[in-house]
Amino acid sequence: MAREVRHAATGPLKLDEEDFDDEKGNVALCLCGLSDDYPFCDGTHRATRDEEEGVVYRYEDGERRVVDEIRYADE
Repeated sequence: MAREVRHAATGPLKLDEEDFDDEKGNVALCLCGLSDDYPFCDGTHRATRDEEEGVVYRYEDGERRVVDEIRYADE
């Protein structure tokens, strides 16, 4: 099964001291959906800095592409 997941965030969510992990230390959660260490932020969100509002992008193998149209099977 495939599913489309949309993330509008362009940066991580930094957590408080109570959320620190003994192994990872200072923890930030990925909100862009691009991290290779998901759900933890690995800085990959930097690729989203110049995205345009209202444009849908697809990231695959580190490459960004503009999605022209999304079609649903039941339409």
